[in-house]
Amino acid sequence: MFRVCLVQKRRYFDSMFLMQVSQRLRAEPGIQEAAVLMGTPANVQILKGLGFSSPELEGAGPDDLVVAVAGASEDQVRQALAKLEGWLQAGRAAAEGAPKTLVQALAHLPEANLAVISLPGWHAGREAKNALEHGLNVFLFSSNVPVEEEVALKRLAQAKGLLVMGPDCGTALVAGVGLGFANAVRRGPVGLIAASGTGAQEFTSLIHRAGSGISHALGTGGRDFSDAVGGLTALTAFSALVEDPATEIIVFLAKPPGPETLARLAAHVRRSPKPVVACFLGVIPERVRREWPGRLTTTIDEAVVATLELLSLPRPPFLSGDPAALAALAEEERKKLLPRQRFVRGIFAGGTFCYQAQLLFHLARVPFRSNAPLSEEYALLNPLRSEGHTLLDMGEEFFTQGRLHPMIDPTLRRERILAEAEDPEVAVLLLDFVLGYNASPDPVGDLLPALQEARERARRRGGDLLLVASVCGTEADPQGFARQVERLENAKVRVFPTQAQAVQFVLTFLGRRA
Repeated sequence: MFRVCLVQKRRYFDSMFLMQVSQRLRAEPGIQEAAVLMGTPANVQILKGLGFSSPELEGAGPDDLVVAVAGASEDQVRQALAKLEGWLQAGRAAAEGAPKTLVQALAHLPEANLAVISLPGWHAGREAKNALEHGLNVFLFSSNVPVEEEVALKRLAQAKGLLVMGPDCGTALVAGVGLGFANAVRRGPVGLIAASGTGAQEFTSLIHRAGSGISHALGTGGRDFSDAVGGLTALTAFSALVEDPATEIIVFLAKPPGPETLARLAAHVRRSPKPVVACFLGVIPERVRREWPGRLTTTIDEAVVATLELLSLPRPPFLSGDPAALAALAEEERKKLLPRQRFVRGIFAGGTFCYQAQLLFHLARVPFRSNAPLSEEYALLNPLRSEGHTLLDMGEEFFTQGRLHPMIDPTLRRERILAEAEDPEVAVLLLDFVLGYNASPDPVGDLLPALQEARERARRRGGDLLLVASVCGTEADPQGFARQVERLENAKVRVFPTQAQAVQFVLTFLGRRA
């Protein structure tokens, strides 16, 4: 195999555009791997792990363009690289006519009332403040915004009667319109306030599949429920949903709030004329159980069931698991594996799915490691090297800085699947597939060849590999829920209707259950 690694100093491109260029390079004859990305420390370390190296790579910075290509022959790699500059120039030319400032954009859309901001964190806060000062609500997709800046933005929004969703807000549904990563769900009586993006996607998709619908799903950003921020967006969103005639039930979805924030939220819930359900993912402190006045749940499945009960709707069959059937299925799968195969490797695109899996492992008292740990005792020393049972959030900052989220670009998940298959002690690969707008057009197709290759590697050693998955989405999503599930099942992947059920099956396989 012939490898080339090039660095072009001080040449910045948008990560979405670079993903498209990488895909075009990979499609060239003889090309086996290609990555065109910015030279952030995480990207440089990942490229080294994939076998790329050069003196220039050692000195690459986050504003430098890095091109890494591997192919069957030097001629094929050189021929592919010869097309690169044309693609880069064409992309830059296509962007020339787009508005460059907020003022220019408002001139095109003077009736706009919301700005979507997706920039590096060190620029995002300034642009969010600018949008608020122009009377716009803000959906702030960007991460790495300092907490002090977040608080200042949200206080400014409160003073102006506006809403800041974020920073690090992945999903929202406003009057049926999806922002960020959102699924196609029907309108209905359930209003959601969510600190997590994939958590919001799972909840809204399950409500849709259960026959109900969503009035609005308002994101807050991951820190909003902490005492450092004080629930500023959550409280504003709660007041809006209380006043909204289309909303009958309000649901919170977040990690357990800080003590001061809990007291503020509880006071509002006690006065609410509408029923409230809270799903606080994590180990819930006793003070939360004692002080919370509404329905309290600890998994997304439980929150959906509680919501349906308040709506007087029956529990759908897909939310009614059969432990005996799971146990029989787990025993069937155990017989295919070698005695030394004992570890689970969870490779998640959704941060909430990684966190929920950790919670269930913790409740089942199964030790594990994670790069986004439930608590420090579960911290993974090196995100690039698994230890024992490992639950990975591939959307965590280490993997996404300077590159696209894994729900868009599957490259790192694909590489990690193949890396885990090299470990003869691995028994289970646990994955999520997230559908919806702005996600990959074919999440299953992106990873299926790697999953099949991983299983073949295990079989060449005389064992097998148990592949377990859940699919988050609806039949109305562009990717088609049933079509994605069918492709997995045809590839002999064990597919479960919710992520929590997939994790419970894996724990059953291990002889434990949360």
